[in-house]
Amino acid sequence: MTNDAVRQIGPRLRAARRQRGLTLDQLATAAGLSASTLSRLESGKRSPGLDVLLPLVRELRIGLDELIPSGVPDPRVSGRVVERHGMRILDLSPAGAPVRTWRVSYRARLDPPQPRVHDGYEWLYVISGRLRLVLGDHDVVLGPGEAAEFDTRVPHALGAADAQGAEVLSIFSDEGARIHTAVQTEPLNSPE
Repeated sequence: MTNDAVRQIGPRLRAARRQRGLTLDQLATAAGLSASTLSRLESGKRSPGLDVLLPLVRELRIGLDELIPSGVPDPRVSGRVVERHGMRILDLSPAGAPVRTWRVSYRARLDPPQPRVHDGYEWLYVISGRLRLVLGDHDVVLGPGEAAEFDTRVPHALGAADAQGAEVLSIFSDEGARIHTAVQTEPLNSPE
């Protein structure tokens, strides 16, 4: 266990105790410890041993792993590529993610795609090329740097708007939750 992991045990122990609504005295008594020992553990002035931690996690009704942080996993996502319906789709989401992210390459098509409907909400951003979005009664063409967000329960179709094709970043929530809910009123980098 790293020094950083050991330093996190005290604050995590304090947070768990407070979340259960217990005082230092109450938890210490229930775990068979003195309040001063528990206070030193929470403040990091005493090194935690299993002989002390096990009664505490038992009383707090939490797992030992909730006090001892695990290592930080590799954050990279290895995408898998799927070819389907004239698209090359690179899945950029970790397995089991509630919100899915894809990089989609739309190839030029002679016929427009058929509109479809399904549960969810989609946000997309055009990286390159021109993307045709048919959404209900709207038929729009988005260029590089443009974005769109829509409820996928509305009939919709996406495809390249011309022979160049289009590259798009797509974020999708199948629970129907809007991806972006706040409106920014000031620029990110103001000239002040």
